[in-house]
Amino acid sequence: YLERTNKSIERLTYIVKDLDMIAKLESGMKLQQETFNIVKTINDVFEILEIQADKKNITLDFIEPHPYPILVRADKKKIEQVLINLLSNSINYGRVNGSTFVSIKSQSAHKILVSVIDNGLGIDQKNLPRLFERFYRIDKSRSREQGGSGLGLAIVKHILEAHDQQIFVESELDKGSTFSFTLNKVVQP
Repeated sequence: YLERTNKSIERLTYIVKDLDMIAKLESGMKLQQETFNIVKTINDVFEILEIQADKKNITLDFIEPHPYPILVRADKKKIEQVLINLLSNSINYGRVNGSTFVSIKSQSAHKILVSVIDNGLGIDQKNLPRLFERFYRIDKSRSREQGGSGLGLAIVKHILEAHDQQIFVESELDKGSTFSFTLNKVVQP
């Protein structure tokens, strides 16, 4: 009973934190813009989620190595939250012995496109339009098993919109999903 109570308390804590984050984002939370290396930030998030991925034997890696820093200008903590939410979802809805890769591509002289690509369960096309709504769950029967608040993707969208950036999703049922978002690149002379 104590273990169940503890899990329930943890879940409620996550929901309260997510609701607080959504409320702050919707009321116009100020961003702390800074220049940082997105490659290092992604590697840091890989380390945070390594244990979660290991439980399902899911590989976390880049599609191609990035030996040099890729500098972006954004609120580092908020972009880290975006990455945690996207990668965590990829693991939660991923296949045992699956993989999740991150791709960073130059979209223009001043923008990059960061993509989180997995070979997980995928999402039916009919669910894609509502995916970023608060509390929207694709498979309500699995929500207790997966945990979470149903706010992760709504938070991602709000953070990126606060940065004047875009998010995209492509998915095919039983084949996997790709979530991509833009960031402002710091152009070095």
